[in-house]
This record gives sequence, C-alpha cells and structure tokens, in this order.
Amino acid sequence: MTRFVAARAGGAAAVLAAISLFVAFGIRLTGDPAVAMFEGAGAPSVQDVQRMHQALGTDRPFLVQYAAFAGAALRGDLGTSFRSGEPVSALIAARAGATLALAVGGMAVALAVAFPLGTYAAMHRDALADFLIRVGSLLGLSFPNFWLAIMLILIFAVRVRWFPPSGYSGPASLVLPCLTLGVILASTLVRLVRASLLDTLGQPYIRTARAKGMPERLVIVRHGLRNALLPVVTFIGLQFGGLLGGVVILENVFAWPGLGQLALEAVSYRDYPVVQGVVVVLALGVVAVNLLVDLSYGLLNPRVRVG
Repeated sequence: MTRFVAARAGGAAAVLAAISLFVAFGIRLTGDPAVAMFEGAGAPSVQDVQRMHQALGTDRPFLVQYAAFAGAALRGDLGTSFRSGEPVSALIAARAGATLALAVGGMAVALAVAFPLGTYAAMHRDALADFLIRVGSLLGLSFPNFWLAIMLILIFAVRVRWFPPSGYSGPASLVLPCLTLGVILASTLVRLVRASLLDTLGQPYIRTARAKGMPERLVIVRHGLRNALLPVVTFIGLQFGGLLGGVVILENVFAWPGLGQLALEAVSYRDYPVVQGVVVVLALGVVAVNLLVDLSYGLLNPRVRVG
C-alpha cells in the first residue's frame, strides 16, 4: 500500500508540474498585464509599461518566472496578486469554500436522484418505468448546463420567487446551482448505475443468494449494489474532480463567489499569479479525489485488495 501511494503521489506531482507549466505559458498569451494595469487611466507611455514590468517581475525570461513560481509554490506560497496586492493563497481560501459547497451540493443531488432511479430501472428492466427513466436521463444529458440554469432561474426565482436568482445570501442560494449541477450529472449516473447493477444481477452468486431464499431487497442491497459500485465510484470520483474545475460557467451564470469567478476576473486582468494559483489548487483537488477513489476500491471489493 505504501509503495502504491508513493507511486501515485509521484505521478500526481508530475501531473501538477505539467499543468502548472502549461497554464503559466498559456496565460501569457492572453495579453500584457502591465498594460492591463493602466486600463481606465489613459494610454501609458513606453517607460511606464517598462517600469510596471519591472515591478511585476514580468520583464524576466519565462522559465525564470516559472521557476520562481514553482519554487515558492512548493513552500506553500502561490505569490501575490498583480491587481490587488493580496496573497493569492488568501484570495483562494476566501473563495474555495463556495466552490466546494457547490460541488458537494451538486454531487449530493446527483446521488440522491441517480441511485434510487438507477436501481429501480434495473429491477424493472424493459418495463414502462425503465423506459421513462432512460428517456428522462437522455433528455437530461441533452441540456447545456447554462441553459438549464437560466430556465431554473426564470421558473423558481423570477416566476414563483422561491429562491434567490444569484449571489450568496444564505443556504437557499445553493438550491438552484446545486440542482443544475445535480440534474446534469444524475442523467449520466443513473444510466451507469442501471447498467452496472444489471451486469451484477446476472452473476452466479446472485442466483445462489436467491436460491437460498434471501429476500430480494437484501439481494439487491447486500450483493447487487455493493459489487456494482466499482465503476460507479470511479465515475463519481472523476466527476467530482471535474465539478471542482467545471463550475466556472455556472458560477458566472449565478454570480457565485467561488474560484470560477475569481479565475475569470484574474484572466480579464491578466493576473498571472491568481490564475496559476487557482488552476494548481483545482488540479490538486482533482488528483486528491482520484487517489481517494483508488484507495476505496479495496473497501468495496476485497478481490481488488488482494490483487
């Protein structure tokens, strides 16, 4: 186990280094931060831009800038924002909770919808209910998340005024963005739960359990769902990691004060340290979730542990 964790940690470090290098190079193609600092103050002179480059440290070669960022990041220092002068770590810490709440809430909605519907569809294969669930999941997959978000705002915030349309003003503000994320994710997850459970229910040990007279509910829960969880858990882990980095559009639609909004603001101002810091933190979250998923396999299926 120790060697496995060490190997995965080494691979994760290589992935983080590659991502941070790619982002550091890509963000520098979006424009000059020194010029962006003078927006609204008229056209700067060449001398003003040069002095700003020296103050920001962007007059150095790219590899020197990246080496300085990587070395500081290894010490837990993600740099200082060009725009506000605040530590990037403090900016991320102030916004990370909002993004995490959105991702966890969306995943909770997806699990609450997908597992009951997927299990019911598998237990009533080819029945009318199974057909309706599959059609509903296909429709859910067809909805762009921003369109669904706008429709939910129009219905539940504008028409009936049950929930706030945007921003964060309390727990009620979580409902619409989490529902948007959950519905989209559940549309895929319900089909995966159904397919995985159907494959498990055809195994010999399921027939043996039924032949022993075990109640069908226990057969499904104790022998069916547990053995069907491996591909589902893999999908959940990958999607949860994706949720951490994929809520940028929804945060923009709902004016949600999370990391997505912070990254968009930083890109518009060419605030290199903030963009690099946000991407590194999100990538670290994705890697950590995937590692936890791998470690959970042994708990779900002893055969994986033995292998």
